[in-house]
Amino acid sequence: MINAEVLGVVTARGGSKSVPRKNILPLLGKPLICYTLDTARASRSLGRLVVSTDDEEIKSISQAAGVDVIDRPEVYAKDTSRTEEALIHAIDVLAQTESYEPDVVVTLEPTSPLRSVGLIDRCVRELVESEADAVVSVVDTNALVGRIVEGRFEYLIPNQPRRRQEREPLYVESSTVYATNAKKLRETRSVLGTRLHAVVAEPEEALDINTPLDFVIVESVMKWHSQKDGGYEH
Repeated sequence: MINAEVLGVVTARGGSKSVPRKNILPLLGKPLICYTLDTARASRSLGRLVVSTDDEEIKSISQAAGVDVIDRPEVYAKDTSRTEEALIHAIDVLAQTESYEPDVVVTLEPTSPLRSVGLIDRCVRELVESEADAVVSVVDTNALVGRIVEGRFEYLIPNQPRRRQEREPLYVESSTVYATNAKKLRETRSVLGTRLHAVVAEPEEALDINTPLDFVIVESVMKWHSQKDGGYEH
């Protein structure tokens, strides 16, 4: 049992330059956003779930799924708008209309359809039970990462072992789950707060749809699971 009031916010703009209307495009016959809504609704950690959107079709789909919608003003729905602006607007609306004040805000982007209920719950638990004021999901990597400087490739960590198994793992922030202390979100205007912890996600959970190729990859993974074990387990 989580001893905190936890609000899940699915941030879903209508606009998208990389893949137009991507948040509601069909993924195996189901609007992309619905995967996030279904998983969030199954989480025991979230006491409340809302969708923040500027789009009437996204609003209709979300309400049909039984999820409340916060109408996002256009000023917070531009390509240059920060997610935090939409989050703070959502909690302001709930405070003004319902006197609802969460302790924790969990940000769920609709472009991560393979995140699990367990990942959401682990991130919330880590935030509540630790000294962190924010928790981010990450994935590990043994890649040899570097930068190109004037044509030269320079490793960020020099002298790493050539064998992948011998390298110290690095961790990459995924956009799958962000859990943030609500007061810190207001103070810092950042989902990352000032004391950031991490929870490691499975690589599949971190698959994020931002391009047409991403749709193909995620569909392939889901079909593979369907053939292998009868469906993808959230």
